[in-house]
Amino acid sequence: MNSVNPTADFVIEIGTEELPPKALAALASTFHKNLCANLQKASLTFSNAKWFATPRRLTVLVNALLTEQPTQSIQKLGPAVDKAFDNDGHPTPAATGFARSCGLEVSELQHIQTDKGIRLGIEKQQIGESATELLGDIVATSLKNLPIPKMMRWGDHTEEFVRPVKWVLALLDDAVVPMSLFSKQSQNSTRGHRFHCPEPFVISHAKNYEKELLEKGKVVVDFNQRKKQIKDQTEAIVRGSGSAIINENLLNEVTALVEWPVAVMGSFDEDFLNVPEEALISSMQGHQKYFPVRDSHGKLANHFITISNIESKNPQSVISGNEKVIRPRLADARFFYDTDRKTSLADKIASLKTVLFQKQLGTLFDKSQRVKALAGKIAKNFNADKSQVERAAELAKCDLMSEMVGEFPHLQGIMGRYYALHDGESKQVAQALDEQYMPRFSGDHLPESAEGATLAVAERMDTLAGLFGIGQPPKGAKDPFALRRAALGVLRILMQKQIPLNLSVLVNNALVNYSEDQLTNNNTASQLLDFLYQRFNAWYLEQGIDANVIHAVMAKRPEVVSDFDARVKAVAHFNSLENAEALAAANKRVSNILAKIPDQKFVFDKDKLVEPAEIQLAKNLQMLEEKLTPLFAERNYQQAMIILSEIRQPVDTFFDEVMVMNKDETLKNNRLALLQKLRNLFLEIADISLLY
Repeated sequence: MNSVNPTADFVIEIGTEELPPKALAALASTFHKNLCANLQKASLTFSNAKWFATPRRLTVLVNALLTEQPTQSIQKLGPAVDKAFDNDGHPTPAATGFARSCGLEVSELQHIQTDKGIRLGIEKQQIGESATELLGDIVATSLKNLPIPKMMRWGDHTEEFVRPVKWVLALLDDAVVPMSLFSKQSQNSTRGHRFHCPEPFVISHAKNYEKELLEKGKVVVDFNQRKKQIKDQTEAIVRGSGSAIINENLLNEVTALVEWPVAVMGSFDEDFLNVPEEALISSMQGHQKYFPVRDSHGKLANHFITISNIESKNPQSVISGNEKVIRPRLADARFFYDTDRKTSLADKIASLKTVLFQKQLGTLFDKSQRVKALAGKIAKNFNADKSQVERAAELAKCDLMSEMVGEFPHLQGIMGRYYALHDGESKQVAQALDEQYMPRFSGDHLPESAEGATLAVAERMDTLAGLFGIGQPPKGAKDPFALRRAALGVLRILMQKQIPLNLSVLVNNALVNYSEDQLTNNNTASQLLDFLYQRFNAWYLEQGIDANVIHAVMAKRPEVVSDFDARVKAVAHFNSLENAEALAAANKRVSNILAKIPDQKFVFDKDKLVEPAEIQLAKNLQMLEEKLTPLFAERNYQQAMIILSEIRQPVDTFFDEVMVMNKDETLKNNRLALLQKLRNLFLEIADISLLY
């Protein structure tokens, strides 16, 4: 190899049978990440690397890869020379042991000058190995620990992979890199589109991999490029007449299903539009991987877009085939809808008794009765209609017994709304049935109606209370009942809707609906409250709020969520002010002084003030109290903290000029009382001594 360590482009392609579409991007990106890390570990640097993926291949292209490892200077140090030989000049055990570890005799060791004196050792230049010799093992290692949903074994091979491997392409520039993976020898040929280019063909050079697969093989190998083509074609086909419903997850899945995307639009009978559009959309997206279409008025149209994996000479035959396939699917959805409406939601209440929610917590019927009781108690806090909320709670889980939700579980609540309106239930009840599951995920919309918000909180709190009550809180990464998400949902609703509901009251109201023999955890209330407060911590950290700000407010444990939020925002703003650090330090000093005299109440008497600095501080505190009292009442904590920040100067002067722990007990106690007044003003909002 040339001593200047030339570089070359390297491409490795693992050709397989059809890969699982939902896992494709993760498989390719992890292969890319592993390969880059292992190349760096082997001192084979490169300029950049990119992953490619199609249903039949995982590929990484590495540009400007070193073709051999750099030569390295190796130094290995042993014992000091004066410790390596005895008085007669014979090697000591330390010297012979070190020489043996180097595979040498003591006489062959060098004397090396170090900053700690002369030591025995060896120094040599280690010539780097060539990339060609190393890449086989590096690639094999990089293919391990991929996020493979399910491993497969094929033929009589003992090796396992996500799908059977059909070929391996490995090129360093235009030369084949010899390696054997999954019993396949590397080569310079690949395979193109299964129908457009079924025969193998040669890739002339690693740098030409993407271009030649496109031109010779009719394969768009770049996942993101293919995804963009699908999106662009889908939008173009309906431009001017409507819009396509492009779900990001479905777009990724469709991208992973095709190598040569061609968008075509089909249609179905307009009669199917009498079925709720959510059911039709679910059927088209979930079963057929189609993109539904809305008309120019935003209503669901009787059209769909499918992405073909072939450029057909007769596109109409492709369209007709898909139209034939979609009809029975939509007919199923219509059948479910018609069947479900033959009985009302209320008629399904009794059937909830046959479905277990949790062994110790009873059936769905038991749960709905508990939720009804809790929702009724808290309805006034939300300004919700109590009777409407209780009716919604009775019906909340009835759509789970429907055919439609059985087929499309994610339509729970949505179908409840449709069926409730069909049954003649009020709009408030119908809307609450849908909104009980909001927010369904992070960042999702909150319930709009007061009844929906009430039901959403009651449903989640019943689950939290029950699971904590039987000793099944989340542990580590395990959270089978999604309790963390449920708690965050409760806090988001209470916070963003400014609901004046005390958390302790809410927890106790949820627990009281369980019988004494159901709940085995004697500390349920305190543990559940702690869990809710922990979610506050996670919530604000995600928003970039300083952890010390959260701790300062947490010390007060405000039990009204909107109040907690107002305090956090106020303290976060205070923390950005010039005087914040000094006042926090002063509060910490006061806290430490008072902590040395626990459980003692000090009575302040302004007539016992003698030093000018303490007299001035007392005057300032009195003026502050007059200003702050109405602000505290209004929970205008931010303005209160701004005003409190103005007291820095008299506080600094007090500590500079006044001896608090005076020998005179009367003076000392009065000064402690003054400091207690100062600290209590800040404690009305948070413990700012924890800020620094």
